[in-house]
Order: sequence, then structure tokens, then C-alpha cells
Amino acid sequence: MSHSSSTESAAPAATIRRKPTLAGELLAEFAGTAILILFGVGVVAQVVAGKNGGADSIHWAWGLGVTFGIYVAGRTTGAHLNPAVTIALAVFQGFSWKKVLPYSVAQFLGAFVAALLVRWVYAGPIDALDPGHTYTSQGIFSTLPGADVSVGGAFLDQVLGTAILVFLIFAVSQAKAMPPGANLAPFIVGLIVVGIGMAWGSNAGYAINPARDFGPRLASFVTGYSTAMREPGGAFYFWVPIVAPILGGLIGGALYKVLVERHLPDEDAPEPEGRVLTED
Repeated sequence: MSHSSSTESAAPAATIRRKPTLAGELLAEFAGTAILILFGVGVVAQVVAGKNGGADSIHWAWGLGVTFGIYVAGRTTGAHLNPAVTIALAVFQGFSWKKVLPYSVAQFLGAFVAALLVRWVYAGPIDALDPGHTYTSQGIFSTLPGADVSVGGAFLDQVLGTAILVFLIFAVSQAKAMPPGANLAPFIVGLIVVGIGMAWGSNAGYAINPARDFGPRLASFVTGYSTAMREPGGAFYFWVPIVAPILGGLIGGALYKVLVERHLPDEDAPEPEGRVLTED
């Protein structure tokens, strides 16, 4: 072996950084959203139809579903998993508008397919609990207004819940704010969802995500839930967890922009006086 070939073989190979294709990004959003729904809708099916667990397990499983979904898609897309988040990122953070619709469709399809799997696996317990496929078990798949909550009240609830979600997602994801480490960020966002569920879950089920609600809602509709698009009073309801989260996400993003982002110091600026939390 010559000296030159020995030198070449010992040299480290160049690292090729491959940028994800749009198809790869859409598959990541599909998969991440599917994981979210498998845990979220799955836990509600276990609690309602399987009679195992309660509200706390629902909140924690939804949060864990978000966490695991972000770990799945985060490296490829940043893990939006939510059309309301995607739209807010396009409006306030420079995300490409050309990708908003494809991302949203991929998120919806991921939620739809995952909900079909839950419907299939839990078919026995669901049929035993609610053979007529009524509102008794509809809440497994999609959100409904709670007792004594009007459609308008549920709309307001979803606006507020999603505004909180997007505001906090922006807060923990901006590099010049105080973001957690990259590996910890999915867990923090999961905790945000757990907190929203615990604080704002009773009025309208904290969908805070159009894909999370409409994908499983359509899955239930095509598998026997004829009233899936309505609420128990008979009014069409499917649009509320679509429109309200989008509006709420825009409000949350705007509030973060005005209240926080525009006042953040540059990364090389001196520490502000009176700052409590500092880095070592």
C-alpha cells in the first residue's frame, strides 16, 4: 500500500448534510401527528370504553403524545403537528407559506389514520359501551362542549387555550429567549399541553389543534358515528375546533411578538440589570 493511499484512507470522510425533501417533511409531520393521536385518543378510549384510568391519565398521555411526536418529527420539520402552529409560524416566524397547506394536510392524515387504528383496536369495548355509536363514546375521538357550555363559550375556550399554547411554544423555541436544550424542548412542550389540559380541559376538551380534532372526528364519522359533526344540542360543531385554534394561535403569536420578542436583547448584548436567571 502506497503512502498516499494510506494517508487517504486515514483521512476522515466528509460529512454530507442532506436537506430533507418536502416529501420527507410531510412524512415526518404525518408520523409525528399519528404518534400524538395514538397516545391521546388511545388513552381516552381506555378511560371511557375500557374504564381504566381518569382525567389525570388523559392529561398526561396527551402531553406524552406531544412529547414523543416532537421527538419523531423534530429533527426534520421542527414538529409542528398542528395547523394552528404551522399558520402562526408562517405569519410570525417566516415559515414558508407554500408549505402551510401540505403540512396541514399531512397532520390531518396522520391524525385520521391513527384514530382509525384506535377505533379498530378498541372496537369491542366501544361497541359494548355504546352499540349505537352516540355521544356517549363520541368524546373518545373528538371534542365536545361540556355541560352548560355553549358553542360560543367553547369557541372562546379554544381561542384562549391555543393562544396560550402558541405563546409558550414561541417562548421555549426562540434561540435568544431562554429555550431549553434541544433534547429537553419536546418534554417542555408536552408539559405545556398537560398544563393546558389540567387548567382548561373541562369546557371543550382542549383540542387546541384542528388536525387533532377533525382527523379523529372524520374517522369516527366514517366508522358509524352519524352525529360526529354536531354537538349534543344538534348544532354543527366540527368547525369550532378548526377555526378557534387558528384564531387563537394568531392571537398567541401576536401577543408574544408584542409583549416579549420585540424586547428581547440581542445575543451579544450585556445582561440586563436585575435579571434573576443567569447562565453560568
